[in-house]
Amino acid sequence: MGALVASSAVRTCFGDGAQTFAALLSGRCGAGPLRYGDPAALNVAVGYHVPDDVGGDHAGRAGRLLADCLVDAVRRAGLDPARQRVPVLVGTGLRELGGVEDWALTGTPFPLSRLDFGDVVRTALPGVADVVTLANACSAGGHALALAQDMVESGDAEAVVVAAADTMTRSMLAMIGKVTPEPGTRVRPFDRDRTGVLLGEGAAAVVVVGEGGPGPAVARIVATGLSCDAHHETSPDVDGIVRSMRDAFDRAGRAPSEVDLVVAHGTGTALNDPAECRALREVLLAAGGDPLVTGVKGAVGHTSGSAALVNLDVAARCLEHGVVPPVAGLREVLPEGAGLRFARGERVATRPELVQVNAFGFGGVNAVTLVEAA
Repeated sequence: MGALVASSAVRTCFGDGAQTFAALLSGRCGAGPLRYGDPAALNVAVGYHVPDDVGGDHAGRAGRLLADCLVDAVRRAGLDPARQRVPVLVGTGLRELGGVEDWALTGTPFPLSRLDFGDVVRTALPGVADVVTLANACSAGGHALALAQDMVESGDAEAVVVAAADTMTRSMLAMIGKVTPEPGTRVRPFDRDRTGVLLGEGAAAVVVVGEGGPGPAVARIVATGLSCDAHHETSPDVDGIVRSMRDAFDRAGRAPSEVDLVVAHGTGTALNDPAECRALREVLLAAGGDPLVTGVKGAVGHTSGSAALVNLDVAARCLEHGVVPPVAGLREVLPEGAGLRFARGERVATRPELVQVNAFGFGGVNAVTLVEAA
């Protein structure tokens, strides 16, 4: 059946969605000196930070970015939560773990109820009653999107706000620092000489409505395929990724060869990029497809739970503007990417009809969304 994205709001290191897309088209990299934690102790010197325009300290920062996107997306869609029932689904990987770490390290009180985003959502959108937080690692936004589509298609809700947010935590930064001999300087997705992932702060919100809803829409969600393979705590499983892709096509009643563009997960890590390439070759290329492939993490870092919705916003803008940004930082494609047509070096003028949006998370929680022009 499908559902419509009535509006989309994004915050990355480059600013809002329009500013982010412009930076992507220019091939810019938003990496800068790490502003949180001790770079020497963490072995991480670089992060992709949202400009400090939301105020306050680190504790609660994810919620503040989230609130900014929620208000923006709801305003653009013309919703009034005080008069309409508007459920809100929030995807996240780390929730407000930074505040808990501050509590443990400095004694600064942080109520555990603030780990989730119910209070943040209800303050930003007075009148909202139903708030669910999904902590589904780096595909959390994609899982929330699938649930929202089910809700509007079944008639359970006329409109659902799907949102996501993540900022940096010492524990996540320390994990990154433990698996690299020297601190990385940028993320280089699908590059032969990639050096690993770096975190990017990010938040996003989209309003999902049923087909035939009032007002314009920025994209149509055809289907989202999901898998949860539990193959390994951190290592991706090609078979699990393939299952999520095939699930999306089965739900959509579409053929893999129809995909014109893939907005890839592309973390720039030793394991994820080869696995994603193998899955794309097995599902899309083997079916006769020849999609253009792009990715955003070289420009904005890994925005964790909001990665799927950031990718969705980029996909919608590619559909609208007929141009695809290059993969920032990609110079020489890794061997597993042979045969895949990556956008690199400069923007590509093309008007895709069907776009595949990938999001994969630790533990094998995978979400693949198919979108097209509304």
